[in-house]
Amino acid sequence: MSSHTEPNEAVQPWGRVDDDGTVYVREGAEWREVGQYPDASADEALAYFARKFSDLADKVTLLEQRSKRGGATASELAPTVRQLRADVVGAAAVGDLAKLDARLEVLADSLKEATALEAAASREAVVDAAREREAIVEAVEALAAQDPQKTQWKTTTQQLNDAFAKWQDHQQNGPRLPKADAQALWKRFRNARTTIERHRREYFAELDDTHRAARDAKTRLVERAEALAPKGEDGITAYRGLLDEWKASGRAGKRVDDTLWARFKAAGDALYGARAERDAEEAADSLPKIEAKKALLEQAKAVADEADLAKARALLTQIQREWDEIGRIFGRDQERSLDDGMRRIEQALRGREDADWKANDPRTKARANDMTQQLEDAITKLEAELEAAKAAGNASAAKKLEESLAARKAWLGALGA
Repeated sequence: MSSHTEPNEAVQPWGRVDDDGTVYVREGAEWREVGQYPDASADEALAYFARKFSDLADKVTLLEQRSKRGGATASELAPTVRQLRADVVGAAAVGDLAKLDARLEVLADSLKEATALEAAASREAVVDAAREREAIVEAVEALAAQDPQKTQWKTTTQQLNDAFAKWQDHQQNGPRLPKADAQALWKRFRNARTTIERHRREYFAELDDTHRAARDAKTRLVERAEALAPKGEDGITAYRGLLDEWKASGRAGKRVDDTLWARFKAAGDALYGARAERDAEEAADSLPKIEAKKALLEQAKAVADEADLAKARALLTQIQREWDEIGRIFGRDQERSLDDGMRRIEQALRGREDADWKANDPRTKARANDMTQQLEDAITKLEAELEAAKAAGNASAAKKLEESLAARKAWLGALGA
């Protein structure tokens, strides 16, 4: 490498050109040959290699900007920086290569620190991702641990599908887990999913058997119910027994149940329809009876107005005989209302008869007469004792005798009434 400048050489701060077109770059106190640019002027030769330097400088500037913008990670930029430093050292270019290398060194140092931080964050992200993926696995394992007979399979199937979609998204877009950890978690997920699918197949296979048995049983019940049609109303008791069997026969699936129930109910409606027709006929037949009994109740009002109890009883007996001849009427409420009206008239007359009997019973009269005599004798005796007490001036005794005499007279008055 030459270290001197000849008078006929073209020179600039970072490069020079010999007469033969050889171009040199200054590196410190030394000049290093970078190449030749024959058949051109010295300025053109320097300009050519200066453009080479400018290209390198642009690349350094771009890397610095990318580092600041955060468009790429430090670990992604670091190899590019190393490669560019290798390109700068000994580059066939004219310019301050040392300064470019210094800028790249500063950038490399900053990327080294950023790379360390990124590595720590990446490790933490992997730990978090492993925790999140294990949470997905545990949720699926919880689904697998459910009692198949109590599982809401529509909901569980949707939850399993959601968990699998979440797993795939996590696997594709989340941090990459260590292979052994990822395989272990996937094995647990796959085993739990297999268990769920096996339980679901077994449950629905068993449910199909149950539905089939219920369908066959209910089909036979429908046929037996439809066979009762000729019996009309007399078949209702047997139909109720079939209804109890229907309730105990289990489910055959909504669509099948609805279809069979429609037939079973139609058979029952036919039987109850026969009863309804009979009830309608009896209700129509009862209308004249109702009017007749209402008329008898009007006649029976005269019983209360009859002072002669014997005549009143004879009148009520005649009305009751006609009442019984009319017979039963349709409708419990209607019949009860009419019977209650007749019962009140009967009770009122019986009350009058009981009172009359008590008033005219010979034994009652005898007891009353005997009590009257005793009271009269007691009154006579008390009057004599009262006169004697007054004559003797015994006011206290006289007062007590007067009270006893008043009480006896009150009793006597009550008996007389």
